[in-house]
Amino acid sequence: MTIRALEKISVGQLAKFASTHPQIEFAVSPRPRKHPVLIGHYINGKQKSICVKNMDSLQILKKMELLRDASGEKNKKVNKPVTSINESVRGIWSPYHGTGMPV
Repeated sequence: MTIRALEKISVGQLAKFASTHPQIEFAVSPRPRKHPVLIGHYINGKQKSICVKNMDSLQILKKMELLRDASGEKNKKVNKPVTSINESVRGIWSPYHGTGMPV
């Protein structure tokens, strides 16, 4: 991260975030003449990068929380509204079925 990006986040905010999440390792490494980037390395070997150029401190903390909550897997398209191991025999319930109301 650049010096300006580090100045955006106060040391107190970083220390508070790091102390509330001891399972996460934080490392700050200088990158001269490059945009500041947050990089999350996950246990499954994947990594996710988020550029934080021109963001204020609250936005950067939100991006850190996003990396914290992510699993590292790519987003998958969900084809059905209900995801289940066993398919339902009767289908998905709808309030319009069985009452004689036209759909």
